[in-house]
Amino acid sequence: MHASPHTDPASWLAELAQRHPDRPLLRTPGGQCVSYGAMNRLTDRIAGALAQRAVAPGDRVVAQIEKSPEAVALYLACLRLGAVFVPLNTAYTTTEIEYFLGDAAPKVAVGIARGGISLGELAGNESAPAAARPSVTQSDLAALLYTSGTTGRSKGAMLTRANLATNAVTLAHAWRFTERDVLLHALPIFHVHGLFVAINTVLASGSSMLFLPKFDADEVVRLLPQATVMMGVPTFYTRLLQHPAFTSERCATVRLFVSGSAPLLAETHRAFRARTGHAILERYGMSETLMNTSNPYDGERVAGSVGPALPGVEVRIADPESGASLPDAESVGMIEVRGPNVFRGYWRMPEKTAAEFRRDGFFITGDVGRRDAQGYLFIVGRAKDLIISGGYNVYPVEVETELDALPGVAESAVIGVPHPDFGEGVTAVVVPRPGAALEENVLRAALEQRLAKYKLPKRIVFVSEMPRNALGKVQKAALRDAYSGLYNPVSSSH
Repeated sequence: MHASPHTDPASWLAELAQRHPDRPLLRTPGGQCVSYGAMNRLTDRIAGALAQRAVAPGDRVVAQIEKSPEAVALYLACLRLGAVFVPLNTAYTTTEIEYFLGDAAPKVAVGIARGGISLGELAGNESAPAAARPSVTQSDLAALLYTSGTTGRSKGAMLTRANLATNAVTLAHAWRFTERDVLLHALPIFHVHGLFVAINTVLASGSSMLFLPKFDADEVVRLLPQATVMMGVPTFYTRLLQHPAFTSERCATVRLFVSGSAPLLAETHRAFRARTGHAILERYGMSETLMNTSNPYDGERVAGSVGPALPGVEVRIADPESGASLPDAESVGMIEVRGPNVFRGYWRMPEKTAAEFRRDGFFITGDVGRRDAQGYLFIVGRAKDLIISGGYNVYPVEVETELDALPGVAESAVIGVPHPDFGEGVTAVVVPRPGAALEENVLRAALEQRLAKYKLPKRIVFVSEMPRNALGKVQKAALRDAYSGLYNPVSSSH
């Protein structure tokens, strides 16, 4: 089946459930197998249970739930009802969740400890009547994805049904997915990579998944011979390379390894190729745009590059100030994109939305990069010092705000430092108040109550003063240089 970009993943599921009801959609390591037919019935049941709670087109449904077949069905049920799915990271604390609930104003919250309904309640509701299929258009909202705000507050990226459908169909074609494929899925499903890139592409091609609750190197090595494709973050690949049983024989059935969500070191790309004969395919996307570029399926996959623009997507390098397009070869500038994949804007933030788009419709990504003569994109860095640790975005200001509020802390600066396992390790540099005796483990313990685990500094170092420029601004580049060897990645011997 070749899915139509003019429908949506829930419709693709319904169509496949009718034509191939017994085809497996997902299998768990525990041996549970959910067919297309069974997933479609589960989706209908959850849609009915949501409709009983008066969820209508346009209503938000917030979900903070563990990865499971029922979680996938909840997402598809929202699409079926025309509701707006709002997935939240399972690591978020109560303080963080209160903000999202206040901002998204959901009709229903699922799985959230206080005030939410349980996923089991929805999925087990055998008596729920089938929900009427509402008339929705492709320009209607399908999801609201919160991206950490560089100014502290998260922004909700509004993704339409057309954004999701067109991007999935594009990727299924670009990466040659067919109904015979089996995707090894070990990613979380509360952000773009695991939810939309992985699951929507599977539904667009009628393929199936090995659905792991989380990444576990032993499990992945055990299950690889049953898979044809794997999608991961760079950390997955560095951990596989450290696994003694990970050999080219284990990868004999796999035709494609995809990496995203964080920069894949060229060194990892080369080591992986040497071990397995596979060139990892690196691609580039973000919450606001889904996937923008991809190294080619056929053709050279360049280490350190995220490849050329995907079909139908325009990518340009622009002068950050004027927005003028820079001549291609090797000019470094702001990466800007335009296409059917680009979101509608930020939820309830019209000024922010207006500021992030050029007059001609290009979205300003905030990433800095360059392109070579062949059109391959290289990402140089984040305009605003974003840290990407283990595939998760960490904005320094969120961590700094919490650190600065702790007793004895005069000021802090949070930076990303090369880390052999996480790509970048969140690292805090702290100036103590005069006379304060601060301890690294005490500060970390205090932050544990305030921040999701992936945002916690891996190390906290103390200094008497920060390096500053003439304007008094802390020079983070100088700090990054000073602590670049903190996690001592062992340099490969040549």
